[in-house]
Amino acid sequence: MDVRIGIVQSMKEIELEMDDDTDRGGLEGQVEAALTGETVLWLTDRKGRRVGIPASKIAYLEIGPASAERRVGFGA
Repeated sequence: MDVRIGIVQSMKEIELEMDDDTDRGGLEGQVEAALTGETVLWLTDRKGRRVGIPASKIAYLEIGPASAERRVGFGA
């Protein structure tokens, strides 16, 4: 599953590739808890890297399908 996070006052996004078995509902709950508690959102990607984002700096969050399912190009 791919996760894209927009940061306030930044043109760049944080893109994470999560494990395919990541619980979408659990991830959404983790984000909501960080936003309401104004804490740091910690996520671990597929390679084991941990990323911390201050909840007050999150502009938006997009949870999408795995990148392998994403189509690119001019297919018919």
